[in-house]
Amino acid sequence: MAITAAQVKELRDMTGAGMMDAKKALTENGGDMEAAVDWLRTKGLAKAAKKSGRTAAEGLVAVSVDGGTGVAVEVNAETDFVAKNAEFQKMVSDISSAALGVDSVEALAEAEVDGKAVKTMITDNIAKIGENMTLRRMAKIEGGQVVCYVHNAATDGMGNIGVLVALSGDNEAFGRQVAMHIAAANPASLGEADLDPAVVEKERQVQIDIARESGKPEQVIEKMIEGRMKKFLSEVTLLGQAFVIDPDKTVAEAATDAGVEITGFVRMQVGEGIEKKQEDFAAEVAKAAQGG
Repeated sequence: MAITAAQVKELRDMTGAGMMDAKKALTENGGDMEAAVDWLRTKGLAKAAKKSGRTAAEGLVAVSVDGGTGVAVEVNAETDFVAKNAEFQKMVSDISSAALGVDSVEALAEAEVDGKAVKTMITDNIAKIGENMTLRRMAKIEGGQVVCYVHNAATDGMGNIGVLVALSGDNEAFGRQVAMHIAAANPASLGEADLDPAVVEKERQVQIDIARESGKPEQVIEKMIEGRMKKFLSEVTLLGQAFVIDPDKTVAEAATDAGVEITGFVRMQVGEGIEKKQEDFAAEVAKAAQGG
């Protein structure tokens, strides 16, 4: 299949690889972006192991906590201007509060706020503000204590990234530190047992391929893989990560010192995982001038 310049650019942005290496990776893997990333890593040509976090939709993430229950809700809009709109912010806040009483985004859409269903509130605001909006998702967490944190807050309780941390003990100050750590470090799971087995197996296979490219004996390769997988798990699991407040300790060790156990977390970022079409500004102006 023909590999486009846009595909090559996307792979370069994701991995930091050179243009020709990116093109070869895509060609060798039939244009499959994920396979091309793994191919580059195997060859030692990728500078980054995962996709850059492209924010592909605008809007807000809001968090609400009531005792031992916390929720995070994402409501999307077309432009970032809407996130600064007071009416939009009030709607998102109301939706977040309503989410404490339901267990799914479908139920949240039907939940009522001041006698009006959430889905109707959104429709009304679409007409009023003039942009398309969607209730994308919600996540709920429970624990002995739930602490929340909002990064890049647009107003109280909502912003670009919302984090909830569930603790078995009572230490709000520590919980907030952990929430800030999660916002920055973006762990994939709480611990190794919670990590998607497919993610672990994929990483193991990549490390096997990288090790075999070295040409070292099989017994040496096995030790290399064991060490690299241990490092991988420490980097992607919250409890295994070095705590940003005290890098000499893991998060798990810091929790023990703080007299609590971290039992779960939620990290939600506006637009993660959604593709958004990007246009060159000059081309956009030209298109508008032509009435396109």
